[in-house]
Parts: sequence; structure tokens; C-alpha cells
Amino acid sequence: MTTDYKEMIKNTVEKNKVAVFMKGTPDMPQCGFSARVAAILEELNVKFAHVNIFDDHPSILGQLREIYGWPTSPQVFIDGELIGGCDITMEMYESGDLQKKLGLNN
Repeated sequence: MTTDYKEMIKNTVEKNKVAVFMKGTPDMPQCGFSARVAAILEELNVKFAHVNIFDDHPSILGQLREIYGWPTSPQVFIDGELIGGCDITMEMYESGDLQKKLGLNN
């Protein structure tokens, strides 16, 4: 029997300015893409909620794919909106769009 994590996903996305569904944790990422996203947010001093899709909720990636249609992890949300994964987050960071989206003055 699989657990339906849709409500938990919805709550995490809606109740946190920034939420990241990642492999591992910010302190112990389990893939390079998750590590890069966490490093960018930490460099910007942005507090973010994170969900370890491996340990916390092993079937959550399938639920995320079903809800948002994004096939990979990490998945980054800002103000309830799916921004994308690592590549998009990095591009936005390098262009300054991420900082604008987060309301940061650099």
C-alpha cells in the first residue's frame, strides 16, 4: 500500500517561502544537483524547508511528478510556485533572477 503524500507536499509548498524536495539534506546531500541547489540558497542566506525524498518519504518523487509534471529532483518552489530543478535554479542565480524572485537586494 502506498501512502498519499499530496497533502504533505501541498502544505510544505504553501507554508514555506522556499521549499526544496531533494535527495538527502542540505548538510548531507545525496546527489550533486541537490548539493548545488542547497549551496546556492545557503550562499544567499535563504532559509528553506527541505524534504529528503529518499529517507523521509521514499515514494514522494512519484507524487511530485504526478502533481507538478517535473520528472527530476531536486524540485525548488518559491512562494508556492515550482521554479524547476538544479539547472533552472543555477541559471536564475547567475542572471540575478533568483535573487529578484526571492526579494533579495544584492
